[in-house]
Formats: sequence, structure tokens, C-alpha cells
Amino acid sequence: MKRLLTLTTVILLVAMVSACTPAATEAPTDVEAPAATEALAATEVPAATEAPAAEEDTFKVGLLSPGPVNDQGWNQTAYDGLVLMEQELGAEISYVELGESPSDFEKAFRDYASQGYDMVLGHGFQFQDSAVKVAAEYPDTKFFVSSSYYYEGTNVYGINTRSDQAYYLLGVIAGSYGDKGGYVGGVEIPPIKEGEVGFINGGLSVNPNWSVSVAYLGNWTDVAAAKEAALSMIDEGATFVTPNANIAGNGVYQAAVEKDVWALGSFGDQTAQAPENIVASYVLNYGRGLVNIAREVKEGTFQGDSNILLGVESPDVMYISYNEGAKEVVSQEVRDKVAAAIEGLVSGEIDAMAGYEQ
Repeated sequence: MKRLLTLTTVILLVAMVSACTPAATEAPTDVEAPAATEALAATEVPAATEAPAAEEDTFKVGLLSPGPVNDQGWNQTAYDGLVLMEQELGAEISYVELGESPSDFEKAFRDYASQGYDMVLGHGFQFQDSAVKVAAEYPDTKFFVSSSYYYEGTNVYGINTRSDQAYYLLGVIAGSYGDKGGYVGGVEIPPIKEGEVGFINGGLSVNPNWSVSVAYLGNWTDVAAAKEAALSMIDEGATFVTPNANIAGNGVYQAAVEKDVWALGSFGDQTAQAPENIVASYVLNYGRGLVNIAREVKEGTFQGDSNILLGVESPDVMYISYNEGAKEVVSQEVRDKVAAAIEGLVSGEIDAMAGYEQ
């Protein structure tokens, strides 16, 4: 992986002349994520003039993450893809963890683009406006935005995960076992709302008495608030709870354990969060989807004529993982319902967003 250097070249020159100043220590070779609150400067790419000439043609990819890349959820899905790009495509990679400041978004996009990065991913809908603004200044860089339907014929491309389909399948599971569920979202933006609608429709497809309590936190990081929201839903009768709130979603799993109800994991196999209570997880191998896109960009075959959709039609990208160690294992009958729902979603017979008007 590309390691970010400070003024190594200058320090080495001084050391050679004066023999009194030691060379700067290079960044460690592990891949620990920097703290989410660190400034971009802590992970900036070096100036283009410092790169050796032999590296000018290196395929370079940058990632803007809205939170810790080791969150075992949404943020890590993109980071895992970044690592795969290094392993499979020989890419030079870099990432930065950001808060919620659009000015920081713009700076991060601009820093990467000015250093000749071939593609830069803003991992969330909140990065869209900043990507569009900066992209106009750097037509040779391709900008991608997760959870976005954006495409207007420029060098900005939305990549949208069909979260409505994924949560539809979770709804099928929950609705098969109970009449009420709980859904805790981070910020009420389109992709999170789509997950809510899918969860409701999935449950209704197998249980006409199905209903869902819904809460939005207004952020992606407040684990305590997510736990309180889930506890309230459980007190109101929810027997299944699921989050769509990045790292804040861990609070939902904590509530499920405390109240001993069922939980459904999101974006990855979350079994470790609640080994006996999580009966199934929606797994998003987003990294595989990102690598497929990056390979086309590197090879010059990327069409770039639309936004990009990732759904259950790509079983290597989106699928349901069952927890065989849960206190109650999902039955084969319910798994068959999920399999049938997948077929219906792929064929178009089932519309996970039925009844929803934007």
C-alpha cells in the first residue's frame, strides 16, 4: 500500500550534508485506520513533483470515508475494495476518514485529483455535491459517489446499492417470524429511506399484519442513540430490529442482546456483534463491485454512460448470510421464501419499492 510521506526528501538531503539530523521515519507498514477525527493533512498524498518518474503511469485510487474504515460495516466495505484494488490491480491506494464538513470533502477530492489520481470515491451520498463541484476542475479524474443515482454526462458517476432489495429480503425473514420490526437509520437520505421501504414491503409480502417502527438518528456515529431507539422499539413490541446507520448501528445489536430479541445484520456478516441474536445478515461485498469498476477504468474500457447499480442480480456482491449458531436458526422454509424473493427481484416480478413515491 502506498504510504504517505512528509518531507522525507528534504530531511535526507540535510542529513547527508550536516550528518546531524536523522532521516524522517517512514510510515509503518501496517494498515491501521487513522482516527476518524484526523485532518486530511494526516493522510495527504505527496506532491506530484515528489513522485519518481517511473511511477507516473501507476494506477492510483483514493477513498473518502465518512467514518472509521474498520467499522465492520458500511465504511469497511469500501476500504476492503481499496485493498483488493492494490492486490488484484497493482493500484497505488490512499484513503482519508472525514467527518461531515463539505469543505473537507472538497479539499479531499481536490487533493487527490491534483495529484493525478485516476479515480476517487466518496463513500456516501453526502459527498455528491462536493464531487460535482470539484470534478469540473479535473476532467481527467473519474469521481465516484456511493449511494447516489447521479449521472449527467460528466466525469461523476453515482454507484447505488439496491438497499431496498437487501432489506426486502431481511423483511421476508422478520415477517415470517413476527408481526412487528424496528428499523434504525442514520440520516434520512434516499438510500437509507429505500432500505426502510424495502424492509416494510418484504415483511408485508409474507405477513399482512407486519408493521415497522422507524427512527432516524440524524448522524452515523451515535451508538448510544441507536441503542435507545432500538430499545424503545422493542418495548413497543418489535421482535426483530435492524440498523442502516454505519457504525451507530452497533447500538441496535446491543439493544437486541440486552432485551434478548432477534436482530438482522447489515452490510456484512455481523454475527460477532450478537452471536445468539443475529439470525441473518445482509452482506454487501461492495469491494468486489468497486474492483470490477476500477478494472474497467484502469484498462480503459469503462463506458461511463450511466450511473451504476449493484443488486441481488450480482450474488458475489449482495447476498444473505445465515447464522447457524443463533438461538433460533432460520428454517429451510423461510430460506426458500428468501430464495424465491431473490428470483422475483432479479426478474422484475417483485418491486421492493412498490408504493413509494419520492
